[in-house]
Order: sequence, then structure tokens, then C-alpha cells
Amino acid sequence: MFKIVSKRFLSPAITEMKVLAPRVAESALPGQFVIVRTDEFGERIPLTICDYDREAGSVTIVTQTIGHSSAKINSLNEGDYFLDFAGPLGQPSDLVELINSDNVQRPTSNAPRVLFVAGGVGTAPVYPQAKWLHDHGITPDVVIGAKTADLFTYVDEMKKVANVYLCTDDGSAGFHGMVPALMEDLIVNQGKKYDRCVIIGPMIMMKFATIMAKKHNLPAVVSLNALMVDGTGMCGACRVTVGGETKFTCVEGPEFDGWLVDFDEAMRRQGMYRGNPKTDCTCLPK
Repeated sequence: MFKIVSKRFLSPAITEMKVLAPRVAESALPGQFVIVRTDEFGERIPLTICDYDREAGSVTIVTQTIGHSSAKINSLNEGDYFLDFAGPLGQPSDLVELINSDNVQRPTSNAPRVLFVAGGVGTAPVYPQAKWLHDHGITPDVVIGAKTADLFTYVDEMKKVANVYLCTDDGSAGFHGMVPALMEDLIVNQGKKYDRCVIIGPMIMMKFATIMAKKHNLPAVVSLNALMVDGTGMCGACRVTVGGETKFTCVEGPEFDGWLVDFDEAMRRQGMYRGNPKTDCTCLPK
């Protein structure tokens, strides 16, 4: 049993929970995820590790209410328990390998210039990667997009570790427009130079943000929220096509080269169970 040590609402439909899971916290790295189950009758739900505290033994997750199972998760309160909290699963962000862990607060002249692009609840899984870079002496740029200003999450936390650029579809905060337009504004009008782009959010956003990155010859990594059941590569539900090859998101991802992802196929497969109120058969937060 895994105790919820704190809970807060980021919006009426989105909660952040810190869960006591010392062994997961000890091994977790940015980019990985966990699979949780509320009780013996609960669906197995994959959720990104949004933060971790090795000393306290806690792992932070963010859940958006989409269907029955995610609503059940969000109904839990501080002091309640998850039956299962399995992880860390998936591969860590390749940024972890790029940054020498001995180089804390001493960035080298060839340190990567990184642009993160986050949409919706995708801001939560971007945070640990931005924090990782900041802890190693590198301050990335982060674009956060939402339909309207009241849907932003993790903005205050992100501003502590990154240069933050907001955009809204309705113009209620920051840049008036969607994230690809703000990306182009940063690169073309503001003269920003980047070595890589990390994109996390709804699949359709990741597709068009990747197209914009490719237009400016900017390598792009995307974190795919494919369908997932067991999370160990056994069921094959999370398969995606990357560079013409089948990949399993749960064990080979969740991050892949965005230029090579077949987004149209991924979106078709992602919608297979849409409209079924009894399932949350999705992967990372959208």
C-alpha cells in the first residue's frame, strides 16, 4: 500500500499528489513513469513521474479526470492509499545522459540550448526535466500553451527553473496563438538559438510543434502518450511507428525522435476507446 502524503487541485479536474514510494523515488529519473491502481478492481493507469524526493521517499504524480478510473484516482485524499504504485518504468530522458552529473552548477561551453514545449497537463512532465537541467547549471526556455489562462498548471514552479513563455488560444495570457506560432516567434523574431526541442502534450499539439521544429531544422523529441495496458512490453497495446519501425512506448519510450514518429497512425490508435466512460486507457497525461 502506498500512502498519499499530500494532495492539491491544480484545476477543478487536475490534481497533484505526493505518494510515499521510497523504492520508486530512489531510482526515478526525469522522463519515466509509474503505473498505479487504486484497488483490486481498479484499472492500471500509467502516469508520468512529475517530481521525486529521494530523501522523503515521495513521488509526485498529476492526474486529469478523463473517465471513470482517473476520476477514482482524483477522489482519493491525503491519507488514503494506492494498492499498486509500480515503477519507475520507461526510459529516462536522454538529457540525463547528455548532462554530466559531476558538472553540477558548472555548465560547459558546449552545454545544450534546450527548448521545452508543453501543452495542457504536459507541463507537469516537462517540469522534472527542466529542473534537472537547472540543477546542473543550465537554464532552458519553456513554452507553455493552454486554451485559456485558467488552464495553466505548474507555471510558478517552472519559473523557478526556466525562462517561461506563455501562450493561449484566446489571448487571455501571454502570446495570442498556439505553441507552434510562439516557437516560430522565438526563433525568427527573437533570434533564439536552440540545439534541441522537447515536446510534451496532446498528440495533435506534438505533431504540429514537431512540424514547426523541423521547418527550422531543430531536432525534436516527443513524449508519446500511447495506449498502454501492462507497461512491460508484453501486450503490445502501446506500439507506435517510428522511422518505419514498430516501437513499444512503455519499454523503448516514452520519448522518441519526433521527426520520425507517425503521428497520424498514433492518433488513430489513441482514439480507439474514446467515448467509453468506463476506461481511461491512455498513457501519459495530456
